[in-house]
Amino acid sequence: MQATSYAEIQRVLVEERSITEAAEAHGTLAGSLCTAMAYRFEDWLLEILPEGRARPEFSTTLRELYTDTADALEGLRMEFHPLLPDDEQPIGARTAALAQWCHGFLYGLGSDVTAMQGDVKEVVGDLTEITHAEVDRTDSEESNESAYAELVEFVRVGVQLVFDELAGLRAQAATPPQEPLH
Repeated sequence: MQATSYAEIQRVLVEERSITEAAEAHGTLAGSLCTAMAYRFEDWLLEILPEGRARPEFSTTLRELYTDTADALEGLRMEFHPLLPDDEQPIGARTAALAQWCHGFLYGLGSDVTAMQGDVKEVVGDLTEITHAEVDRTDSEESNESAYAELVEFVRVGVQLVFDELAGLRAQAATPPQEPLH
């Protein structure tokens, strides 16, 4: 899905003095895209950057991530993937980033997550639990790697399900209120 790497987005965010890490920023983007029909690139920058805008040399990179994420969520081929560190990074760093990603996603969904129902409510509950994920130091590296891979796949599919299930909410929010006839 993404042509832009986690490391590149992290570098851009550090240069722009963002208070969020790349994983959390991407989670915020995905969560916001799930609930807001007209969530713009500029809206996302307001969430993740202190000035609410990026310098031109970084704006292109961030816009590419925004566009790739929106296209993947809207696509029919389930190409969405959370932006996380490469597999070469230590499992502890990847697990922490996954927890941050889920935190950002829940933030992006907004405060009304408790009102969600059915599968969405279940996925949101599970993502809330993943915000507390840690490496189990008593398990083998292979076991931790396997658990991490399963969590990433769950997040990937769960987010796509939330996006699809909330299509009606996004459409409803995009419909302007009708003027009274009198």
